[in-house]
Amino acid sequence: MEFLFDPTLWVGLLTLVVLELVLGIDNLVFIAILAKKLPISIQMGVFAMLLSLVIGIPMGLLMGRFKNRWPDKIGTAIIVLIQAVPAAVYYLYIQMYGTTALGVGLLFDASDWRYWVLPVCSMSLGNVAFYAMWLRRYMVDESNKDYVRLALAKGVSESNIALRHIFRNAMVPLVQYIPSAFLNTVVGSIYIESLYSIPGMGGLLVTCVQRHDNTMVQGIVLLYACVGIIGLILGDLLMVLIDPRINFGKKEGGR
Repeated sequence: MEFLFDPTLWVGLLTLVVLELVLGIDNLVFIAILAKKLPISIQMGVFAMLLSLVIGIPMGLLMGRFKNRWPDKIGTAIIVLIQAVPAAVYYLYIQMYGTTALGVGLLFDASDWRYWVLPVCSMSLGNVAFYAMWLRRYMVDESNKDYVRLALAKGVSESNIALRHIFRNAMVPLVQYIPSAFLNTVVGSIYIESLYSIPGMGGLLVTCVQRHDNTMVQGIVLLYACVGIIGLILGDLLMVLIDPRINFGKKEGGR
């Protein structure tokens, strides 16, 4: 009888009840559709997330390390350009000039790596600017704290302080948003998948809306909501792993 106290069992049963009784969705049909759409969105999301981390984190590190110098100025200009220009505009320019440069068509072909380049780059641009901007800000905030001045007074090199202390502490508030960004990327970008005719989760929602399939739309929106909540929870847990000083328990004497 111990399995009755397993919270995973009750969460699964509650999900089935919501999908079938409240929304009227056939779970087997819904899962079968997701099984066809999720794999390509997961691959696209993993590639886009890795690219944004590989570019955004070193970019923010250089900007914070060389504040008000040329790396900071160039990085700031790139961030302003990405955030000032509407995403739909540079998505179209990337598709317009990228397809010509790579010699690819407008219909997505998963077997050819060239068809992955443009949508992955498009999906990662926003996160690149986000990570670089906030990591730079957190590093600047950390560099003005007392422990940095103490380390400099003891003769510790600036590069050592930046990499071992400032960067590590600056990453603590930033990692909170990485799981949410990753999960949101995995479930698919509606605009990008429609732009490149990618048979993923984003295109599925558009198709269901066009067909007036209300039950599927409700199921997909519910899935997106669950993904957002799970991302927030994983972000908090990741903060604890990065910085053991963070404790979500109730403090003694608290009300």
